[in-house]
Amino acid sequence: FQVKSENRKTIWNTEEIPEGSEFDDTWDPREQPEYQILFKQCVGTEDVFFGMSRKDPSTACCEEMVIKIKLPETNYSDIALDIQDKVLDLRTPKKKLLLHLPYHVDSKNGKACFLSEEETLEVTLRVSRKFDFINFA
Repeated sequence: FQVKSENRKTIWNTEEIPEGSEFDDTWDPREQPEYQILFKQCVGTEDVFFGMSRKDPSTACCEEMVIKIKLPETNYSDIALDIQDKVLDLRTPKKKLLLHLPYHVDSKNGKACFLSEEETLEVTLRVSRKFDFINFA
């Protein structure tokens, strides 16, 4: 049995560690806020009335993911948001959310909007899948 890693004292390879596990903090006492994941797709009349495209109502045909996070008694300036390809990490003084996303997203081109009347942060992310160039051509 040969160990391929350069350091023989390592317990596991980096490929075996789940993406986003570096953000896990089990000792943090802050509570997790309520959140909701919604999916959006762009449809036209040819989709709605005639069904001419290959789109269906499933999440596989959605282009964007919207995460709505309830943050009561929170100011916009207190929110720290970090988005990776498969992980959303949100921190406030009272709340903490580490969310492993169901799909890979374009982490560089998202947008976030804090709705102060509803005390909700809306994060919109473009879903990035391998074969989207075929599905949405």
